[in-house]
Amino acid sequence: MANVMFIPARPQVGNTVKKSEQPKLRVAAYCRVSTDSDEQETSYDAQVTHYTEYIQKNPEWMLAGIFADDGISGTNTKKRDEFNRMIDECMTGNIDMIITKSISRFARNTLDCLQYIRQLKDKNIPVYFEKESINTMDAKGEVLITIMASLAQQESQSLSQNVKLGLQYRYQQGKVQVNHNRFLGYTKDENGHLVIDPEQAEIVKRIYREYLEGSSMDKIAAGLEADGILTGAGNTKWWTSTINKILRNEKYIGDALLQKTYTTDFLTKKRIKNNGTVPQYYVEDDHPAIIPKDLFMQVQAELVRRRVVHVSPSGRKRSFSCNHCFAQMVFCGECGELYRRVHWNNHGCKSIVWRCISRLETTPAEVPCNNRTVNETVLQEITIKAFNQILSERKTFLKTLQENIAKAVVNADTLSPDGIQARLEELQKELIKKANNKQDYNAIADEIFRLREQKEKAAVDSHSREEAMNRIKELQGFISQQATEVTDFDEELVRRLIEKITVFTDHFTVEFKSGVSVDITE
Repeated sequence: MANVMFIPARPQVGNTVKKSEQPKLRVAAYCRVSTDSDEQETSYDAQVTHYTEYIQKNPEWMLAGIFADDGISGTNTKKRDEFNRMIDECMTGNIDMIITKSISRFARNTLDCLQYIRQLKDKNIPVYFEKESINTMDAKGEVLITIMASLAQQESQSLSQNVKLGLQYRYQQGKVQVNHNRFLGYTKDENGHLVIDPEQAEIVKRIYREYLEGSSMDKIAAGLEADGILTGAGNTKWWTSTINKILRNEKYIGDALLQKTYTTDFLTKKRIKNNGTVPQYYVEDDHPAIIPKDLFMQVQAELVRRRVVHVSPSGRKRSFSCNHCFAQMVFCGECGELYRRVHWNNHGCKSIVWRCISRLETTPAEVPCNNRTVNETVLQEITIKAFNQILSERKTFLKTLQENIAKAVVNADTLSPDGIQARLEELQKELIKKANNKQDYNAIADEIFRLREQKEKAAVDSHSREEAMNRIKELQGFISQQATEVTDFDEELVRRLIEKITVFTDHFTVEFKSGVSVDITE
């Protein structure tokens, strides 16, 4: 029978050289607190102090660094800079051992936790969890780690659910939370309420004003950069997407739509746009407004106008492509196409003209439109003549405008937005009560959706009527106050009062936004 000699295993912690020659273990500590509050700041400082003293007291250890992430979630490691730097130091051989308070401080994601523990074990680097008294190099270490990390992940999931419920409750109470540090135009007072920042508010007003004056988002962004104006986040670079968000943000009129996005995975923290998957809450008059509601509605209408694609009689789609006052306004009386602005070089004579798009884009197989090309100066003269014609017949036009006002009043919708809102508030209370008692609330939810749509339609209709009234009154004011003929082309006046110019072979038809029109010959 063969002789068998038992050879005990050598300790494998840190390195494998003889004890007499073994240098001190280079031990690092990892600390983390999960929020930015003052209380957690104290916890963070305490952890750093504790581990500095703890490592220095052991004669066989030497401090290899304190790695501390402050105010970072533990559910994934992508944004934990210090944690990732510590792992890099381990991989390059600068750390022999890691000490941390608990598994939940190291990672609340089972997959991440085991991945890094195994990665470190391959380098013969143990992790010691003080609270659980677990050393990952022990035989029982990984079994315990798997169990404890799984529990930590469940704890994180439970915490995430509690946070969601807390947010849901605050939403139901109409409590608005805004990161004012990145929100252009506002700051917070000592009580945490949103207040207007006068200097930044002027920038917001400038963006709205320039957009209504015809500037594109690119042009507005370029102008802000040229003037050295910073974004809400303090950046020098302005993106068109930033301008777009500012122009669409209801918070600038003092309202707030809550839960625009929601978290789909508590581990990855991925957020997606809420398209009705979870409830939303609209809070009116929550804070001081920078932009008047009527101006905000004008901008929304302009956003729609520039986005709307004009479908020509030939079936081709035409989108907004120019900031000129005549853009999307001049139409061909022969084929119905839009006219486009063209820089024309006719035998060395340079000029700016407007031509029917079908003449510019017709394929060889198509018959081009024969309607005339119009010099831009002619269009300018046509608008001056149109203004002067209604001034010369002011009594007739004032009477027509008054009749248009009477028609708008008669056709007014009988729906009351205030009455709808009162019913919505009743339904909201009933809905919350049923939801808390885990009762079926689908019928109430359906009625709320229906009433919300009804309220929005009533508000849009009311705004449309108000806009129509304003346009009529605007032309009334122009006719009443303009004592003399118009002699100079006024681009701003064209934008305000004229809706459409149709080009025919022998005349032009100018339609005003107030519902009246005139025919003009050259």
